[in-house]
Amino acid sequence: MSDTPTPSEPPVVQIDIVSDVMCPWCIVGYKQLEQALGMVGAGAYIRWHPFELNPAMPPEGQNLSAHISEKYGQTREQSAQNRKMLTDLGADLGFKFNFTPDSRIVNTFAAHQLLDWAQQHGLQHPLKMALFDAHFTDGKDVSQADVLVDVAASVGLDAAQAGDVLASGSQAEDTRTRQQFWTSRGISGVPSMVFDGRYLLTGAQGAQTYAQMLQKVLAEKDAA
Repeated sequence: MSDTPTPSEPPVVQIDIVSDVMCPWCIVGYKQLEQALGMVGAGAYIRWHPFELNPAMPPEGQNLSAHISEKYGQTREQSAQNRKMLTDLGADLGFKFNFTPDSRIVNTFAAHQLLDWAQQHGLQHPLKMALFDAHFTDGKDVSQADVLVDVAASVGLDAAQAGDVLASGSQAEDTRTRQQFWTSRGISGVPSMVFDGRYLLTGAQGAQTYAQMLQKVLAEKDAA
């Protein structure tokens, strides 16, 4: 029998993240949250929830620069500056943004359906990370069923079942219901993170802010 004490398990915080795969600030915010969890020495149970930044986006999608110009009124120069800022920020956080003149915004409702289904199999989080990689790093069209099936298979989900989910639309109604749940509660921008079911932070807030929130939640748990 060893005299070495067994290390205690780190405290775990439930964090619900409302997010869209098309949102670069969602992966930035998550990476900042990862840093904060390491700073605080806490674990997290993370559940991703659906939000469509562009629910009316047609199947063919739209060029990213054109979309940003149309939606936000940015010039090409402003758009290029923002992409560089995101690329540099991503690099600091260990995430690679590969923006090109051909980068596109696509419809994400199918991706959200697959994420809903993946939750049932305990693989929602790795699928979400793989979808961010597929879109932002690899430039893949994550509105296409074959791409989504390949990404699902890459994280250990059954490819045939993933294809059936997309073809049948079996998760569509539940996904719409989940979207409406959050928008009906005032969520209009992403990422929106809910800590311990009580505290909301919207936007990529930075590791320090997330760490402060985690410490607040953990202190309240200890005091309860």
